[in-house]
Amino acid sequence: MRSIWKGAISFGLVTIPVKLYSATEQKDVTFHQVHREDGGRIRYKRVCTLDGDEVPYSDVAKGYELPTGEIVVLTDEDFEDLPLSTSRRIDVLQFTPADQIDPIYFAKSYFLEPDGQGAKSYVLLRNALESSGQVAVVKVALRQRESLATLRVRDGVFVLETMLWPDEIRVPDFGFLEEDIEVRAQELKMAESLITTMEADFDPTEHHDAYREALQQVIEAKVEGKEVIAPPQSDEEGGPAVDLMAALRASVEAAKRERTGEPAKPKKPARGARTAAKGTEEKAAPKRKTRKTA
Repeated sequence: MRSIWKGAISFGLVTIPVKLYSATEQKDVTFHQVHREDGGRIRYKRVCTLDGDEVPYSDVAKGYELPTGEIVVLTDEDFEDLPLSTSRRIDVLQFTPADQIDPIYFAKSYFLEPDGQGAKSYVLLRNALESSGQVAVVKVALRQRESLATLRVRDGVFVLETMLWPDEIRVPDFGFLEEDIEVRAQELKMAESLITTMEADFDPTEHHDAYREALQQVIEAKVEGKEVIAPPQSDEEGGPAVDLMAALRASVEAAKRERTGEPAKPKKPARGARTAAKGTEEKAAPKRKTRKTA
């Protein structure tokens, strides 16, 4: 893993230097948008809706739209004046029982590793926090955003969990909550009995992403069936790989012909081009069956 942030836990008069790592990663199958005909990548341009001109990234700014449709354009200087902490500190605000924090507040998890000479103070706070049965409520600035967060211990490592602010939690304003829905005692008892029969210890390794696995199988089947496209690379992406020995041999032959005045031989397509062309011909034209003769 590669650290994405360096800072320090500030705990009273104690400062613990740490490195921060993403604790989770998405395992989705990623796709590119491509041209169905030849597999070429689809590129998008930054185009102004008013004049139709392409806008260089250096001229792109952040704009806030008002209810009237007018736009307030913010500059880099506007953002520099905001009270966002740049001290790279994880400030401990208080210690709280973990069950007092609703999991809906949690946004993203990070691992913290002691940095430099901070291992002893890191272990001291870790052991004290773990024995207390509480979590530390902290404040931290990450990715140009200040967040509340919690510090807890998992497998001997501090886990920093950033949190949403209270006004970022939506209120479930559903009509059925105002209705007087009657549930009979027998029905409630039966539902509780069903829950009891399905009780089990949670083991995350028993569960898997069936959709992702099935999608991967579809991709592998297409690869095995040669249903792949090798689009020609653009000048921006560089040309196809060249067989070095073949290129040197061709250069020597060309030099010899130039000395003797022999006409140049017709060029053969590169190895990658021959393979792609052969695959295209096989796909376009069905194979002919040959009769066996006695």
